[in-house]
Amino acid sequence: MPKNLHHLAIIMDGNRRWAHAHGFEVLKGHHQGADTLEAISRAALDQKIEWLTVFAFSSENWRRPAAEVNGLMVLMKRFILTRSKELIDNNIRLRIIGRRDRFSDDLRDAIIDVEKSSAMNTGLNLTFALDYGGRQDLTAAAAQIAYEVESGLLKANQVNDDLLKSRLSTRVLPPVDLLIRTGGEQRISNFLLWDLSYAELHFSDRYWPEFTAQDLAVAISDYTKRERRFGGDSGEIHQLHMVKSDLA
Repeated sequence: MPKNLHHLAIIMDGNRRWAHAHGFEVLKGHHQGADTLEAISRAALDQKIEWLTVFAFSSENWRRPAAEVNGLMVLMKRFILTRSKELIDNNIRLRIIGRRDRFSDDLRDAIIDVEKSSAMNTGLNLTFALDYGGRQDLTAAAAQIAYEVESGLLKANQVNDDLLKSRLSTRVLPPVDLLIRTGGEQRISNFLLWDLSYAELHFSDRYWPEFTAQDLAVAISDYTKRERRFGGDSGEIHQLHMVKSDLA
């Protein structure tokens, strides 16, 4: 495992622009992006990274053309039903965070099945953020805590960072150490807002379908050269909030 790199997050940006640049239909870019995801997941496993979280479909992506959204739903289901088998065979555990109520019944069933099938795996923890938004996640957590206080299940003075984290859909994930965004844009786009608090950021000009294991190695090499202070002195050691095995 690269030094102090426990949790890698990736915003997989550039599928559509890659397709346009090569004269392909938009969905071709998403299919190529799925190939890249599979390859980068294996590369992360080889690097002995413990946690990889990818932004696969945001809550705002529903605004895209219906044909593209429908195609993405089909691709998600196909990936879960077919490609995930190889990942599971490589000891990768799969999780999905985000809303599920807007997905079809068969996609929800596929998600449940793949999470159960990989639950005993002990290698890379691969998390897909689907129909996910960081603001929405924080709002839902705050609403849940407010309900618990109003109902007498909690006292207001019990609310702290750990409690809020425990109500997020990312509650089983450790803090992000490194965020990679491909496609040349330099923003976090409502992704993992709580967990990115002290993350290092790496922006790649490559579109996601052309991102390679070598590009990942470059990003990791850049990360290992940085001095992470977490708001303190250069010599201060940051204690990561590690996930207990019974929550994983």
